[in-house]
Amino acid sequence: MEERKHTVIIGGGITGLTAAYYLQQSQPNMQITLIEATNRLGGKIDTLIKDGFKIERGPDSFLERKPEAKQLVEDLGLEDELVRNATGQAFILSQDRLHPIPKGSKMGIPLELRPFMKTSLLNWNGKLQALNDLIKGSSSEAGDQSVGQFFRRRLGNQVVDRLIHPLISGIYAGDIDQLSLKATFPQYLDLEHKYGGLIKGLKRTTKNESKAQKQGQFLTVESGLQKIVQRLQEELEGQEMMLNHRVRHINKKQDQYEIHVEQLDEPLKADHVIMTTPHDVTAKIFSHYDFMQSFMQAKSTSVANVALAFEEDAIENLPDGTGFVVSRKEQYRITACTWTHKKWPHTTPEGHVLVRAYVGKPGDEEVLEQTDVEIGSLVLKDLQTIMEINKPPLFKVVSRWYNAMPQYTIGHIDRLDSLEQKMREHLPNVWLAGASYRGIGLPDCIRQAKTVVEQIND
Repeated sequence: MEERKHTVIIGGGITGLTAAYYLQQSQPNMQITLIEATNRLGGKIDTLIKDGFKIERGPDSFLERKPEAKQLVEDLGLEDELVRNATGQAFILSQDRLHPIPKGSKMGIPLELRPFMKTSLLNWNGKLQALNDLIKGSSSEAGDQSVGQFFRRRLGNQVVDRLIHPLISGIYAGDIDQLSLKATFPQYLDLEHKYGGLIKGLKRTTKNESKAQKQGQFLTVESGLQKIVQRLQEELEGQEMMLNHRVRHINKKQDQYEIHVEQLDEPLKADHVIMTTPHDVTAKIFSHYDFMQSFMQAKSTSVANVALAFEEDAIENLPDGTGFVVSRKEQYRITACTWTHKKWPHTTPEGHVLVRAYVGKPGDEEVLEQTDVEIGSLVLKDLQTIMEINKPPLFKVVSRWYNAMPQYTIGHIDRLDSLEQKMREHLPNVWLAGASYRGIGLPDCIRQAKTVVEQIND
């Protein structure tokens, strides 16, 4: 009888669990072992149910237009639990007031002239600089460049600092003047080259999206994203799950790999290894391979979020919208805020308010070292700039995520391509997947896991 192939997956977040699930689906005879260093599965997915509130301590949803997450939910039989976000006005907090994001704009790029010219967020000089995009034509610049450099050249500094930067920071929690355009928003470079400008390009390519824009673009699971993790665990009951086990290093031995685990006397032997750990952890596990180190030294940003639950009458003059992001170069410690009870009504008991604020950014990561009381106080102070809060919160939940947001700096894709080429030469059948590599959102991580499974199946 032919010996069963063995795949070891390092890391029990959504990437590792998804890889295990689809590998089991496609190769039911495959022996699968999943190793997780902590005492729980799910990684950044962590749903807290408290006093009738559903609080997501990590991601709260996923983009529908990236189909992999929705497909996983459907494959797990949870499609009846899918909930779409409520739509509403979103704002930019700048100069102690909330400015509505101009209607008809996409990622801060103006597609409708009238609302853009009327916005209070920008002065006339800033507006005219942005409209120069219509006459500039394509750039001849070759190679990668920063997101900030690209958008500043096309739309000017004011639009970038007050509009584009806060919107992008909500995704990557980084400095857009360091982020790689090729790794994060290559579609905008394509628009520039094909149409000679962003405004013209977006108008041509988004004219059929008006219907989709009228409904929420994000989905979540009504009982909490933790339900996805629970269902994956149930589906993988027949596989070996090793929690509270830490991998020290991995050695190649002939056609197999030896995985040395701190808690085990003998190494595990594997035909395939899927690494879904953060890149700095992966670097330590493969520290004896020099070619991995240059990529693996990339920085990650630490962030935190604070969920605040209130009685409905505790907050007066609450703006009519779903939340706001904070303009760059402002003195606030928070970077964004979601009025969760409005965006996701199913999370909040009737007669209550649920607010989730975010802190932590390059240059202000030390905020995470403050106590829960101190972080809660600074968040309330910032919120009181634009809301009248006359009762203390019923409770607050502070969630810290250290080194949680990998920074795709200039040259990221080229470094990653080079690394993967060397791995094919020196570490065949070792695969990299997860937020450190080709996308940080839930659909991106799920897509990467499925791609690895396809490569193993080939």
